[in-house]
Amino acid sequence: MELTVAELVIATGGELVQGDDRSRASSLAIDSRVLEEGAAFVALQGARDGHDFVAHAFTRGARVAFVTRPAPGVDQRHTIVRVDDAFKALADIGREARRRLPETTVVGITGSAGKTSTKDLTVAALSSRRRVHASPGSFNNEAGLPITLFGADLDTQVLVLEQGARFAGNLTELASISRPDIGVVTGIGLAHAEHLGGREGVAQVKGELLEALPVGGLAVLNADDEWTPALAKRTAAGVVLVGLRADPETGVRIADVRVDDELRPTFRLDTPWGSAIVRLALRGAHQARNAGMAAAVALHLGLPFDEVASGLSGATGAAWRMQVDHSPAGVTVVNDAYNASPDALTAALNALGALRGSGRRVAVLGEMRELGEYSAEEHARAGALAAEVGVTLLVVVGDGARQLAAGGRAAGVAEVVEVDDAPEALRALEGRLEPGDMVLVKASRSLGLELVADAIASGRSGEGTNR
Repeated sequence: MELTVAELVIATGGELVQGDDRSRASSLAIDSRVLEEGAAFVALQGARDGHDFVAHAFTRGARVAFVTRPAPGVDQRHTIVRVDDAFKALADIGREARRRLPETTVVGITGSAGKTSTKDLTVAALSSRRRVHASPGSFNNEAGLPITLFGADLDTQVLVLEQGARFAGNLTELASISRPDIGVVTGIGLAHAEHLGGREGVAQVKGELLEALPVGGLAVLNADDEWTPALAKRTAAGVVLVGLRADPETGVRIADVRVDDELRPTFRLDTPWGSAIVRLALRGAHQARNAGMAAAVALHLGLPFDEVASGLSGATGAAWRMQVDHSPAGVTVVNDAYNASPDALTAALNALGALRGSGRRVAVLGEMRELGEYSAEEHARAGALAAEVGVTLLVVVGDGARQLAAGGRAAGVAEVVEVDDAPEALRALEGRLEPGDMVLVKASRSLGLELVADAIASGRSGEGTNR
């Protein structure tokens, strides 16, 4: 969509300091390196101060910048709006964008794991009949949500918004901006448990999305999650359950889940609208439930069952999320290095155990962050699971993952190597991988283990020289 600077000034309560309030902004940005020409740039202050990059934003084609103080190097021909609080201004712009989409159905997706995959599957299920706009990548916070809303065309019929939370109240705030009609909760785990207070705290916060749904809305919940009955009581919207234990008369049941040699799942989808065998391009058995949640949304919005099932089959995943590659020497690598939480790591290790190959199972695992008091127990549990699924070489990365190594040793992993960072992990693998080996790489994003996965997949890890 496009908004004039004058309209943005009204939306934010800002003050035009200089420039032309008739110029039009066609996108919203907080990073001058990736903004599109015509963007409104908001100078946020965090680890880096956005005011230092306002001049750069204008050289890349920004039409207006929102600042809380003077920015260096900006000449008089550029348009500047001063606001008291840049984060609030960003949210206000998001609210104005949502106000201009009164006929658009908004789908909010949250949960401890699987948000991005469920978003991608929902877009795929809807796209045959609806004009859909969705969060790019993992734009799921107070910055990413307004950017996504502003990026929607005025003729968008369905907005699919990933919504994350690190603190109590986050989802209430995001819902006040996006005003969701449908809420999806993929499940309750321990992601961000340090800030949220264990599973009970996570469930409390995820329920904020459900409380924001209107009476005529829909809540799509995990039938196999113990927290679902309590979550269902917190919404005035209708509820549809999805999972292995769902009733196909009223919900969406997932049955007979199998994975092929590339970890692509096949399953039976049983719903009140029909039944079908669905084959996904995404990897991992856990994607079957994510697909069922996407199907529940699309079927509720009136799409034909056959088109929904077909659309799910065409969904593709994001980079570094259960991405399966093969090196020139015949090593299979599962690059799931985008992020890590206990539920996501469990799913990834189970996927490694399901891989079929002639060699060993190897896991390169880094620490899971923001677990607080649950960190030691959950890392030790992951180490034990590595042994259970057949890992014989476990490379553990980062100080915070030492309990993962201890758990693996205690459970019988043949060889455990502890290193400090990604380059050391790669050196630890040098000459140790053979054709037929299967390697999982997973950790919290900040550890950068995608470099390890890429090196293995490209053959730069010295396969076959020495076992």
